[in-house]
Amino acid sequence: MSIQGLKRLQVWVKAKDFGIRMYKNVLPMLPADERWNLAQQIRRSSLSISANIAEGYGRFYYQDNVRFCYIARGSLAETLSHLVFAREVDFIPESLYKELETEGEEIERMLNGYIGYLKKSKQGEHEPGADRVVHEDSEPYITESPEDTITDDTAL
Repeated sequence: MSIQGLKRLQVWVKAKDFGIRMYKNVLPMLPADERWNLAQQIRRSSLSISANIAEGYGRFYYQDNVRFCYIARGSLAETLSHLVFAREVDFIPESLYKELETEGEEIERMLNGYIGYLKKSKQGEHEPGADRVVHEDSEPYITESPEDTITDDTAL
């Protein structure tokens, strides 16, 4: 696989550009005392969007690709949450916030469309090993007393 295939994936391009905008437009506006707190969170979550799309793209099975797209969508929501905070404490201007909010919503629509496409096309469905599933029996999670034992069935 080459990077050229990934560069043709519009949702990845848009997510990558969104991360670059965070670095160029948002991070420099944060006050010095936030450079290691909020800035670090924005760096990680915004880069995670395109990185997870890329990782899913590199997988052979659509189930893996879909799973990484879900993670990317979660990272997008996290980044947008950080932007809401940055706007509400006046770290970034309203105009920049609105642009990034609109861009984030577009990426979300594109991701949802890509997820739908992957589920419908089921790329890699017939690859060797695609029908293999690992099942593990989980051990109960013990808290302070036996009455408080939590299993997969009760942990929600």
